[in-house]
Amino acid sequence: MPDICPNCGLPTELCVCNVLEKETEQRIKVYSKKAKFNRVVTIIEGIGHDDLERTAKSLKRILACGGTFRNTIIELQGDHSDTVKKALISIGYKESNIEVA
Repeated sequence: MPDICPNCGLPTELCVCNVLEKETEQRIKVYSKKAKFNRVVTIIEGIGHDDLERTAKSLKRILACGGTFRNTIIELQGDHSDTVKKALISIGYKESNIEVA
């Protein structure tokens, strides 16, 4: 007898809890701020801890910039607030969940 997911009640092979959680609860906030020595960095908040490293690497490659990720925040070097939304959509995040300030 297969294991059953306690959240959705489906067998674990067919469980869709992770996909539904990613689509519904994830609110991504993008904004820019000044860092040391008057340098501008773009901050991305709200990406799940599991996808943080993969998303940071993809954004740095797409936007051709440096950056890092800590806790639940991605920091990109430079002001990319106008292009990050397109990059996040191309990675697979929903446009309605992305808020650019």
